[in-house]
Amino acid sequence: MAKIDQLSGVLAFVETGNLLSFTAAADKLGITKSAVGKSVARLEERLGTKLLHRTTRKLTLTPDGEAYLASCRHALQEIGSAEDALAARNQQLAGRLRIDAPAAWGRQFLLPILADITRQNPGLTLSLSLTDRIIDPVEEGVDLAIRFGETKDTTGLITRKLTEQRAVIVAAPDYLKTRGCPATIDDIKDHHCIVGFRRDIPASWRVRSDDGSIIRISPPATHEIGDGAAIVDAAVSGLGLAQMPSSLLEKHIQNGRLVSVLDAFTTATVGIYAVWPRNRHLLPRVKYVVQILAESARSGRLGA
Repeated sequence: MAKIDQLSGVLAFVETGNLLSFTAAADKLGITKSAVGKSVARLEERLGTKLLHRTTRKLTLTPDGEAYLASCRHALQEIGSAEDALAARNQQLAGRLRIDAPAAWGRQFLLPILADITRQNPGLTLSLSLTDRIIDPVEEGVDLAIRFGETKDTTGLITRKLTEQRAVIVAAPDYLKTRGCPATIDDIKDHHCIVGFRRDIPASWRVRSDDGSIIRISPPATHEIGDGAAIVDAAVSGLGLAQMPSSLLEKHIQNGRLVSVLDAFTTATVGIYAVWPRNRHLLPRVKYVVQILAESARSGRLGA
């Protein structure tokens, strides 16, 4: 049968493990240093293993302590999420929402929607990271991530498709005047291309083959740029062909700064997904923002 003080022992250990100091943990918990030390010692006795190496100068975690600390942190995070959900039954949005989204798309489309939401819900605060690198929402403590394309590993995640759009290949008129307009996918190899990259690996492009299937090709990586907005700017500047979501190109195509090419081969769409950890599913602020994003997608606010 579980003892009544088991959770207090865990809390004492987590704070001690985080701070590697009985004194600092005691100050944070509002109890004495002796009480913290005894609580951790009782926990070690119950588990039958040492969690901390103690010397006169410092504390260090044992291998078992490191593993147990990671598990305890996750468990306490789950408890905190459940408490947030229960405390927010009145549906008033409050607390901090941590969101990650692609940089260029996030600035142009997501940020205005989030600004509307926070103006209407003063108790809601944001931590917004705009980056083109793929993160693990669970590992990095993100409440909600927006991703282009399906997530391969959905362990511990919930996904919802918001909308989809074409990935269009474009170039500046001056570039096409100088280098010519590609007529087939094979022609791409003779052009300068602007590609994204992750971990020093150039991104591939999605195109439709002659038999109608969707394939990925590796265009010449003439220029590698790790930011979506900068890729569009580079294309406008005439550095070469680029493939980007249609939402980021629409205005440039309309005003003539960019021209779409190979339209017959770029009819495939890429999905835009909301992705969030399962342990955040009960949070009203997460559910509400996902709902608003879905409504925004239906009304065209997430781009064409």
